[in-house]
Order: sequence, then structure tokens, then C-alpha cells
Amino acid sequence: MSDVVYVSKVRIERKAGPLRIAYLPGEAQPVAFSVHGAIAQHYKVDPATLKGSHASTLDYVVAATAG
Repeated sequence: MSDVVYVSKVRIERKAGPLRIAYLPGEAQPVAFSVHGAIAQHYKVDPATLKGSHASTLDYVVAATAG
């Protein structure tokens, strides 16, 4: 087995409902994650209760692997 090359040190704060704030290495500002549209509907989250629409973690994973 090879040596560990990198350990990502990430801190997540849950704010309200699905809204989370992530503190990521390499980013000067925190990143907001939440739900929107069809994802909110799937999890039965009333859009009126959201504190703004933000990308979901799924959106970030797809963006990271696309291209």
C-alpha cells in the first residue's frame, strides 16, 4: 500500500434544514450547499422554507467529474 499523499481538511456547518456551509481548502470564502428544484421535491422540502437556492452536493460531484 502506498503512503497517504493528501488529507482534505474540510469543516461543515449545518445552518437550517438542508442548508450547509462548507469551509474547503483552496477556497477563500465558504461554500453553501443546499437543495433546489427537483432535488428539493424529491426530499419533500418545501421551496418556501429554503433560505435561498444553492447547488447540492450532487451538483458539485457531477461538476467535478464532468468534462
